[in-house]
Amino acid sequence: MTAFHRAVETEFNAVNQMIVDRLHSDVALVENIGHYIVEGGGKRLRPVVALLAAIACGYRGERHIKAAVIVEFIHTATLLHDDVVDLSTLRRGRKTANAEYGNAPSVLVGDFIYSRAFQMLVELGDLQIMQVMADATNVIAEGEVEQLVNAGNGQLDEPAYYSVIYKKTAKLFEAAAQLGGCIGAADDAQRQALGDYGRHLGNAFQIVDDLLDYCGDPAEIGKAVGDDLAEGKMTLPLIYARDHGSAAGAEVIAAAIADKAGDRFDAVLAAVEQSGAVDYCRRAASDQVALAKRALDVLPAGPETALLGELAEFALARSH
Repeated sequence: MTAFHRAVETEFNAVNQMIVDRLHSDVALVENIGHYIVEGGGKRLRPVVALLAAIACGYRGERHIKAAVIVEFIHTATLLHDDVVDLSTLRRGRKTANAEYGNAPSVLVGDFIYSRAFQMLVELGDLQIMQVMADATNVIAEGEVEQLVNAGNGQLDEPAYYSVIYKKTAKLFEAAAQLGGCIGAADDAQRQALGDYGRHLGNAFQIVDDLLDYCGDPAEIGKAVGDDLAEGKMTLPLIYARDHGSAAGAEVIAAAIADKAGDRFDAVLAAVEQSGAVDYCRRAASDQVALAKRALDVLPAGPETALLGELAEFALARSH
């Protein structure tokens, strides 16, 4: 357990219990798939962000527990749908829900979990919180479509890449942090700062994830390296290698992305390594972490604010 998990251990345990309670359904398959994915590991960092943000803003009640569960349910639903779209068979070192139960049940249970999250939003009865999460889920869905449209597009540039990762990943981190601020009755400047923190934190996480798909340890990242290549995803390591590496390397990358040729991983990896893309991606992630930590200057000084900064550093540490 990390320091930021330990700091909210009581609340985090309450989140885990509420997840189990709120996955209840009279339809056994709903519970089976729901429990399968939420018990599949992962550090549940988005709920931790929501919890820490609320406490950092002075909140001492229990409403942040439900807010954290809502964030995790939205994340879980997106994972179920993503794995079907991406034809993924492995997540966090074990079979994906769609590989275990089939595509149709995974999509439908993802819908159930989405709708359960919105039932819980109504229970909180805060229009500001509802607005944050409604906007977030809409942007996330848009990002998934954007990524799908860009599959096999070897001409994707950095601005387009950052657009996708903001919508796909950073938006939910942004929303989690903002939810904490809403629960903690933060002022407008603090809520904006928390959103900035979450956005940059999410960007850093996704940049590191995209880098690890080329230089990570499969045992640690929980999936086979090269999955992004097989799905035709033009991520930051490839964009940099295409634009700053050799002409031959750029040709290898373009052809592999167009053909979604996971079997050419070694040749693409060589182009990535020779171009300096690994160091570039680490610097890009480091820049995002620095921006995330700088955003916290607006919040009251305290242990929870400091831990939000440590969480950002954790995002970067995964790249080494």
